[in-house]
Amino acid sequence: MTNIEKLMNIIPNNNTCALVTSEINRRYFTGLKSSDGLVVCFKEKAYLIIDFRYYEKAYKTVKDCEVIEQKDKTIQLSELFKKHCTSEIMIEAETLTVSRLNNFKQSFPKITVNSTMDLSKNINSLRIIKSESEEEKIIQAQDIADQTYAYVLDNVKEGMTERDIAIMTGNQMKSLGAEDISFDTIVLTAKNTSLPHGEPGYDKIIKNSFVLMDFGAVVDGCHSDMTRTFYIGTPSDEEKMVYHIVLDAQKKALDSIAPGMLCSKLDSVARDYIASKGFESAFGHSLGHGVGMEIHEKPAVSKNSSQILEPGMVITIEPGIYIPDKFGIRIEDMVIITHNSYKNLTHSPKELIAL
Repeated sequence: MTNIEKLMNIIPNNNTCALVTSEINRRYFTGLKSSDGLVVCFKEKAYLIIDFRYYEKAYKTVKDCEVIEQKDKTIQLSELFKKHCTSEIMIEAETLTVSRLNNFKQSFPKITVNSTMDLSKNINSLRIIKSESEEEKIIQAQDIADQTYAYVLDNVKEGMTERDIAIMTGNQMKSLGAEDISFDTIVLTAKNTSLPHGEPGYDKIIKNSFVLMDFGAVVDGCHSDMTRTFYIGTPSDEEKMVYHIVLDAQKKALDSIAPGMLCSKLDSVARDYIASKGFESAFGHSLGHGVGMEIHEKPAVSKNSSQILEPGMVITIEPGIYIPDKFGIRIEDMVIITHNSYKNLTHSPKELIAL
């Protein structure tokens, strides 16, 4: 079943239309990357209204929608609504702006605009389970990230700045075939590693300090995400102890993964272990998150999540300990939930590496 067919299945009746306006979801349903456009989906047929810049490519590549070149969008929508006897429009309440919502209401006063979260929730439910094609792209993206990490370990040198390594990381992923980087690469060193999402600056890599890297690649719209923390020089007993607590917490969480498990329960496996070692306040973020067409998407693997793990979900497992003004450590793998357990997509070494 194609993604558009899945969308058709969640439309309640023949008089209702689903309007997909967000860039990510538009690409999810059509396969086309574009900065503008509109998917107009009915129970029996779907259309992609796209402007001149993308029309030729869309006409040649989009298979599940009739492609219409945008002229006057309001008139074109009116014609489609009339053709399909539309009485209700479902919109993406999660992403549609208030001004655009008001514009739809003013343009089509005789049609009910369903501005509840129904469509957004249903689309999120579709996207949370990855297709075989999506899994393959995510695997490719993670393979690029793994290869890049090996490259960085071979080329990192004392005296390089955090920015130097971040730029090297992004360039290497693109040279290996990545469409883009998943997010702004995080590279932190020494005391900066205690900032979970710090920004790489001009601080230089110095001897006897950790280097934390959080990065990922994009392949055909699908993201990867990984974090590794390595050491320059000779780590102290305290640094080795904390590193192995984080590693053991991650291993315990990975060993606990099973379909049907509550995400909150999985989070607690790592969180409770870290707390038992005296670092309860040093692990402040969630254990993980979903990854796919966006770098952060459902499900949230957090202590407050009521989501149940299902086969086809892709999540990260990334416990960390952050000690202000000293150092921080995070280790992150990305996994696919299977019918029996999980498949780890991240193959870079996790044992403490000292260069």
